[in-house]
Amino acid sequence: MANGSGRVARERPNGKNAAEPRLALVTAASEDQALAIARALVAERLAACVNLVAGVRSIYRWREAIEDDREWLLLIKTTAARFAALERRVRELHSYETPEVVALPIAEGSPPYLQWLTEMVAEPAAPPRPAGARRARLARSGRNR
Repeated sequence: MANGSGRVARERPNGKNAAEPRLALVTAASEDQALAIARALVAERLAACVNLVAGVRSIYRWREAIEDDREWLLLIKTTAARFAALERRVRELHSYETPEVVALPIAEGSPPYLQWLTEMVAEPAAPPRPAGARRARLARSGRNR
């Protein structure tokens, strides 16, 4: 969570603040694939925002060959708490055998933006139960006293 200065709070129990913002980087083979991944991540609240950057050229070694490909880069805003689920979902949606899914901490940012980012990827709270639901369930079980 951001403090008033735009810096991210560093108090981290067990070495990790779940609300700490992250910038995840993913490459995709096509615009269609990049769009599908971006839309799924935002719809599933794994990302607050995804920017798609066309025309990225990637040079890398794959199976002992040097590859040179045009790709799309996804700049994905999320939190530390949501990164593991985001990584799993990208792997499910991606056509690559080993997709690039890496994340960098966001050290500073506009406090309102960081607050919005955190809110957009927060897991939705369970809907409240109707007031009489617990009493009715207890009455059916015979434990309503």
